[in-house]
Amino acid sequence: MDISLMTKQAVHQTTYLPKVLILGIQAPYNRTKDIDSYFQEFLSLIKTSGVTYHEKLFIKLREISPVYFLSKGKLEELKELCDKKNIEELICSEPLTAQQERNLSDMLNVHVFDRTKLILEIFEKSAHSAEGKTQVAVALLKHKKSRLAGKGINMSQQRGIVGLRGGFGETAKEKETRDIGNQILKLKKKLQKIKNSRDIQRKKRLENKVPHAFLIGYTNAGKSTILNTLTKSSVLAEDKLFATLDTTTRALYIDGEKKGLISDSVGFIQNLPHHLIEAFKSTLDELHYADLLLHVVDISDPTWELHIKVVHEILHDLNVDKKMVYVFNKSDKVNFEDNETLLKTVETYQPFVLTNALKKDGLQALKLFLSNWHPQNNKEQ
Repeated sequence: MDISLMTKQAVHQTTYLPKVLILGIQAPYNRTKDIDSYFQEFLSLIKTSGVTYHEKLFIKLREISPVYFLSKGKLEELKELCDKKNIEELICSEPLTAQQERNLSDMLNVHVFDRTKLILEIFEKSAHSAEGKTQVAVALLKHKKSRLAGKGINMSQQRGIVGLRGGFGETAKEKETRDIGNQILKLKKKLQKIKNSRDIQRKKRLENKVPHAFLIGYTNAGKSTILNTLTKSSVLAEDKLFATLDTTTRALYIDGEKKGLISDSVGFIQNLPHHLIEAFKSTLDELHYADLLLHVVDISDPTWELHIKVVHEILHDLNVDKKMVYVFNKSDKVNFEDNETLLKTVETYQPFVLTNALKKDGLQALKLFLSNWHPQNNKEQ
C-alpha cells in the first residue's frame, strides 16, 4: 500500500476518505534551532503531496526507541488519540526503519507512512523526464524491498512441491524480493545508457571549453525562476517543495553575449534520506564537472543559514568542491537597512549577490557577476 491510497482530493463526492493523522516529531538528532520552521516544512511536504489530513500532533522525543521509534509514554498517548478519533492512516515526519514502521502499524492498528515514503511520492509526481522517472522508480523499489522483511507468515509460506529436484520451492517473500531485484537491475541498465549519452555530450562540451554553471540550493529557494528569467525559458516553477526534479540545461546569454551553459538541479531538504540522494547520484554527479555553482538561498526564510549548511553537507557527501557564489534570493522581503546584524551575517558568505527573481530588474547583480565570469579567472573573483 502506498500514499496514493491516502486522503487526496476526491474525484467524486462518493469517494471514501480515510481519516489521516500527521505526526510531527522533534527528534533528539534534529539540530535545527527553529523547530516550528521544521514542522512547517513537514506541513509543506504534506500539502505538496496532495494529502488532506484530519488530525495533527506535534511531539518531542528525548530518545529513540529501536522498536517503535516513539517512547512508551508517547506511544500510549498516540494510541489513545488514534482510537478516539478513529484514525486509519498515520504520516510521520521522520524516516522509520521497516521494523519501526511495522510495529507502529500493528500497535496503533493504522497504516503508517514515514518521511521517506512521503518524499518518494512527491518525487514520483514531480519527475517528468525519462531519467527522472527511472531514478524515482529505482528509489521506490528499493524502499519497497526494505519493507518486505518480516511481512508475516503468509509471505513466508513456500511455493513448489516437496520432493522435486532442488528441494522446497521459494517463499512468496523470496520471489517478490527476486522480482524487485530484477526490476531494479533493469532500470539501472536503462540509467546507465542515459549516463553514457550524457558522458558523450559532456566530453564534447569539455573539448569545446564551454563554461557550465549550475543552480543549486534548498528546495523552493527560487532556482527554476532564476533559470527562467536568465534564459527566457518556461521551466515549471511553483511555490511548493520539489517542484523540479529534472535537470534542465539552457544556453546562458548576458547582454547578448553567450557565456556558456546554465543548468537547474534538484533541490535539497533537511534529513533527506541517503538512498534518495543515491537515486539521483547519476544526475548530481554532473556537479563534479561544473565550472561554477550558483547557490540560491531564500534569504527571507528564518532558517536560511541552516539551509546553507544542509546544502554544504550534501555537497561534501558527494565530494563536490567547486567555485561558488551565494545568490541570496527574495531579498525584497528583507529590510537590510534596518537590520545591520543580518547584513553582516550575509557578508560572511563570499562572494554573494542579492536578487529578487520575480522583479523586472531583480537579477541585475547576478547578471553583472556572470558578465565578468569565466572559468579561467575564477580564482580572481
